Amino acid sequence: MQARLLVDLAAIVGESHVISEKALLDPYCMDWTRRFHGPALCVVRPANTEEVSAIARVCTAAGVPMLPQGGNTGLVGGSVPGGRDTSGDQPRELPVIVSTRRITWVDPVDELSAQVSAGAGTTLGDVQRHARAAGLEYGVDLASRDSATIGGTVATNAGGIRVLAYGMTRLQVTGIEAVLPDGSVISHMSGLAKDNTGFDFAQLLCGSEGALAIITAVRLRLHRPHGRTSVALIGCADYEDALTVIGSAAQSRLVAAEVIDATGMRLVQDVSGLPYPLEQRHPLFALIEVADGGSGDGFVADVLETRDVVVALDASGIERLWQYRERQAEGFDAWGIVHKLDVSVPLETLAACARELQTVIAEFPKVKEFGIFGHLADGNIHVEILGPPAEEIDVDTAVLECIARYGGSISAEHGIGRMKVDHLDLSRTAEEILAMRAIKKAWDPQGLMNPGVLLPVSGEK
Repeated sequence: MQARLLVDLAAIVGESHVISEKALLDPYCMDWTRRFHGPALCVVRPANTEEVSAIARVCTAAGVPMLPQGGNTGLVGGSVPGGRDTSGDQPRELPVIVSTRRITWVDPVDELSAQVSAGAGTTLGDVQRHARAAGLEYGVDLASRDSATIGGTVATNAGGIRVLAYGMTRLQVTGIEAVLPDGSVISHMSGLAKDNTGFDFAQLLCGSEGALAIITAVRLRLHRPHGRTSVALIGCADYEDALTVIGSAAQSRLVAAEVIDATGMRLVQDVSGLPYPLEQRHPLFALIEVADGGSGDGFVADVLETRDVVVALDASGIERLWQYRERQAEGFDAWGIVHKLDVSVPLETLAACARELQTVIAEFPKVKEFGIFGHLADGNIHVEILGPPAEEIDVDTAVLECIARYGGSISAEHGIGRMKVDHLDLSRTAEEILAMRAIKKAWDPQGLMNPGVLLPVSGEK
């Protein structure tokens, strides 16, 4: 049956776009963190929606699971196989990875509506550059912008460094096209500002992590540029201090507000060669960007005069300061496998939660280094932990349980994936999980779409 399926897939996309040789297949089967990996039957690389539809039909007929994959920049195992399923109520066949990387097209920008349509495999960076060429801006930005795909960022409802200014990916999506497991295509790409004609499939698929359908195209909302900005990097005593600085330092529109700790600062310096940016040593650093025409007067004068701070006004200076934040993951990754926890907590409890996290993590003897950084203004923090083996989850569980105690979410922007699937009940009620299961069953009755991601494949947890 597998041999027949490979022949059928090759007939759809061409033999060169069906990858089954192990050496070529392996990069598609391991995620960005190197913690999650598993076997797959093959990778198939369709060029358009019609080919995706045909792939879905033959896979469903064969009872073979499908795993949608974009740039494979995920950090929770959601875009790679998890191995054979042995639960008894789901297919046991190795999955076919459906890579969307060849679906790379971008329509001309609709300047009247400030929208653009793009193929799912188009990179985030290409959409950003396309929008800027038309005098507009796409509101989502990530450090992996030149690898992450639009379809993947929609499937995970990606956040990034511009959420404070524009919101999550969900707020940028005005239309979607997707292929259901049976091969049927749903397409609603008009991008109308007012369209109350039933269920909003774009919003349902945004954050669905490939568990319902394969996204093939998206219509995106663009924004008028906020103009030139200024950036300040400010030394802080603790998380309360950092939150106070973010709340009081800017008198212009906040574009971004981030936090870096001393461990992350040191590791970034190690991998980048960048100098220590301030005069004094600090346990925390707030990085704030404001829209002020690049004059620097968007910051409250008292903050600049009384704090240990460096301000960047021109493009090169701003880029340099942002490297201290954007290269955080690189700094940790240089030392080996990293346990990456993406979480969020209410702002009023963030400082107390961060303090407890430091105590909780330090109690694990295998932990060699850990750091906390992230998007402080929206309560989203990233916890990076070095030391424990990739397969050990004790420290992960302790972090997620700590977050739950403070009323937070176990996933702020990376998704549930395979990493957090057994902890979903920390953030969602039993009733909510049952409702999600019902939607999954209605859209994917055979359980073929990315089984084991977002929802457990068996049981009712």
